[in-house]
Amino acid sequence: MPIFNREEEVVQGSQIREEGDIIEIKSILYPTDLLGYSYHVLPYVLLMSEKHDAEVYLLYVVRDLHHYTGFQDPHTSISAFMKEALEGAEKLMDGICDQHLQSCPNFRRKVVVGDPGHEIVKTIESENIDLVIMGSHSRRGLERVIFGSVAEYVVRHSPMPVLVVNPHRFKERQ
Repeated sequence: MPIFNREEEVVQGSQIREEGDIIEIKSILYPTDLLGYSYHVLPYVLLMSEKHDAEVYLLYVVRDLHHYTGFQDPHTSISAFMKEALEGAEKLMDGICDQHLQSCPNFRRKVVVGDPGHEIVKTIESENIDLVIMGSHSRRGLERVIFGSVAEYVVRHSPMPVLVVNPHRFKERQ
């Protein structure tokens, strides 16, 4: 007997029937900040990818610091820092792919420069992503006001479903 009385039912594992329309999950976006806790989100990404035979899109956004330089030409050290940040992100992505995504035969990766929230939503739209799985820092107070919440922005602006995992809680449950 079903617990919920809804029009939804699971059909063949990778399809969900919702009011007559079949929704397939064939692409999953995993935006990461490349920090240690973000790796705790990967089991959810891999599980959903395997269950739905979906392609995983791994995305890292290097925050564009050029707009912090004012109206003059960007300072050389900012440009050099951005170049180093991109190169470092590519190396970290290599590590993620080699260490954590070998069990996932179908994945793509991308490093871009910009505002993380905007770039994630842009990627959802340009790559026809079906589901987003991402972590949250769970910032509060002044820290949240200053840094904002990328996860909150994505949830509010994404045209597709977003699963937000608190990687700090994941560690506590183990």
